[in-house]
Amino acid sequence: MKQYIELSNNDKEFQQIVEELINNETVQQMKNFRQHYETSCFDHCYTAAYYCFLICKKYHLDYISATRAAMLHDLFLYDWRIRQPDRKGFHAFTHGKKACENACQLFNLNEKEKDIIIKHMWPVTIEPPKSLEGFVLTLVDKYCAMSETFDVFKSRLFMKQSFRYAYIFLTLIMIRV
Repeated sequence: MKQYIELSNNDKEFQQIVEELINNETVQQMKNFRQHYETSCFDHCYTAAYYCFLICKKYHLDYISATRAAMLHDLFLYDWRIRQPDRKGFHAFTHGKKACENACQLFNLNEKEKDIIIKHMWPVTIEPPKSLEGFVLTLVDKYCAMSETFDVFKSRLFMKQSFRYAYIFLTLIMIRV
């Protein structure tokens, strides 16, 4: 599985915020579950946490709560593609609550962090997040999911030689227009 972001040396504050979380054995188990195609739940959450950190810090929001919540927002620890008799409801509607339950067993979360985790799938979760930080994660989560999916489709498309030539041909046509 592939990690989608590389941190610069200037991101020590981000590393300090997530250090306790990413070094936890249970959080490390997220590496064993695929989220979107080739991306593990861990890498997806790590990327989302980093983007939340950058955005919330830039706009003077509670970037610590947003970063922590983003790192834990998919801590559900099961393969959501496999139907389980003990799991009630569809994954998209229920995994925020499951992730929050799991995170609360491991870490002391504040109310904002809990709300962000539970409602990160809004508008699927009918009730919207209570904070701007919650909306940031909601948008970042969708962006990361789309990026992870697009990267896989793009790599699969360009593995076929005929598509590579068609892409080059279309690019040349667009440049001439």
